[in-house]
Amino acid sequence: MTETQTHTLAIPGVDLVYDVRGPLPPSGGRPALLLIGQPMTAEGFSALAPHLADRTIVTYDPRGLGRSVRTDGRTEHTPQQQAADLHLLIEALGAGPVEVFGSSGGAVTALELVATHPGDVVTLVAHEPPINAVLPDATAAERARAAFHEAYQAKGRGAGMASFIAMTSWQGEYTDAYFAQPVPDPAMFGLPTDDDGTRDDPLLSKDSWAVTDYRPDASLLAAAPTRIVIAVGEESAGTYTARTSNGTAALLGQEAAVFPSHHGGFLGDQHGYAGKPAEFAARLREVLDAD
Repeated sequence: MTETQTHTLAIPGVDLVYDVRGPLPPSGGRPALLLIGQPMTAEGFSALAPHLADRTIVTYDPRGLGRSVRTDGRTEHTPQQQAADLHLLIEALGAGPVEVFGSSGGAVTALELVATHPGDVVTLVAHEPPINAVLPDATAAERARAAFHEAYQAKGRGAGMASFIAMTSWQGEYTDAYFAQPVPDPAMFGLPTDDDGTRDDPLLSKDSWAVTDYRPDASLLAAAPTRIVIAVGEESAGTYTARTSNGTAALLGQEAAVFPSHHGGFLGDQHGYAGKPAEFAARLREVLDAD
């Protein structure tokens, strides 16, 4: 196993913590590979990274999440701020432009990074970016998002997560039938039914709404020298993030590349939502190595 070196980059508003597996500059003539999530931290890539051990891998905790403690007194998570942070991180690596695999909100941040700092990224694989604006039922998707937030505010994290799972597992557009459903019982998903009183979850509060409200600028992305690949999990078909992936791909004039497993297809057993990290890594390598 390649030894992991952990570093802290002090930038305006945050002490940004990141990890490097492998040499910098990278060996073998390949760029460093940056793996990013949101609201997931670097820990979420612990099962994927060992399957890419021949590459220099960089992971990080986004501003205000995990080890990256904010000093700006703010709580919102925006693709614009996170892309600005990533630009400074890539500069600090001192190894030239990178390849990026972005998952979920990390895929949204990565699209903003390419739009605003196109010279930073050689290839971007954006896996299941949750972008409401590319959906034909965008207004209904916003209503569904508001519903899981309301459940969270009313009854706590278990209720909010149950409602979130119901939203993200729904097949197709959000119709009257979706909104006619009763609020799901958290116990159905093995979630806690008690309320600990906290309301600062980055997924269930409004702090990350800027992620799903993001509107990609197709003209800026098309003008960038970056090769952009939108990816979707084979098990996600018909769900919210599959539809946003296909919508984003269509916006960019492409079809989404199919990856193994689901929205968290790179996760290991320790995260309770296990994917197929070995197969996922093989597919990621195949996509990154394509001409």
